[in-house]
Parts: sequence; structure tokens; C-alpha cells
Amino acid sequence: MDELSTLEPPIITTASDTGQGEHSDILVNNKDKTMNVNQILTAVGVVVAIAAVFVGQLAAYSALILVVLGLVSGFMNPTADMAGRMAYTIAAVAMPTVANQLDAIPAVGAPLNSIIDNIAVMIAGLVVANFLLAVKDSVMASGE
Repeated sequence: MDELSTLEPPIITTASDTGQGEHSDILVNNKDKTMNVNQILTAVGVVVAIAAVFVGQLAAYSALILVVLGLVSGFMNPTADMAGRMAYTIAAVAMPTVANQLDAIPAVGAPLNSIIDNIAVMIAGLVVANFLLAVKDSVMASGE
């Protein structure tokens, strides 16, 4: 019984006790909130896809910009599994087909169709990059 009475409760330190301040948990998790390159490329692609619909001067170069963004994204972050590559391929093919049905909506259907078509162009670039990497991997020996 005497042994139990000599045990002290564990000391619990908080962020303010260690000199980190009361909002240190926000700073610790800040690393999770930063955008990686793939997220930035995707965000830029979506902005270009939307801007190309409403800015006439950008429309002429939007397909090239979107394909390049998709290629860069695909080469920098290749999709390793076959199911992921297949999903991107189906999305690149099916999105414009589904988006064409939006033309029936007055006033907003045509711009939405164009935005989705532009995003599909970017996904097509990503699919091409993943395809080229898959071909390279099948041709090259795994040890090289």
C-alpha cells in the first residue's frame, strides 16, 4: 500500500510549457497544408481552363498550355498502378462526352462544357505522359 502512495502522477507538458506558444499545434501541422507541385500544376490548369473560356486572347494558346501542364504533371508524378492510369484515360475520353450534354442548359451550359473540355485536355496530357512512362518501363530492363 505504501508503494502506491509514493507514485506520483505523470507530468503532462503543454505547448505553452515548452515555450512553443498556444498555437504551436497549428505550426506543427503547417507542413500538411502546403501544396505540392502536382497540386499547384492542377490548380494552374484549372485556372487556365476557366480563363480560356472567358478571355479570348488566351483561347488560342490554352490547349497547348493545358497539354504541357498535363505532360509535366504526368512526368513528375506518374501513376504507378494500372487502375489509376485507366481511370485517367476513361476520364479524358468520357468528360467531353458528358460535358456536351451541358449545352442544353441555357446561358451557362456552353461555358461549363468548354471548361470541362479544357480540363479534359489537361488530363489527356497526363495520360500521354503516363503512357510514355509505362512504355519506357516495359522496354527498359528493370535494373536500369
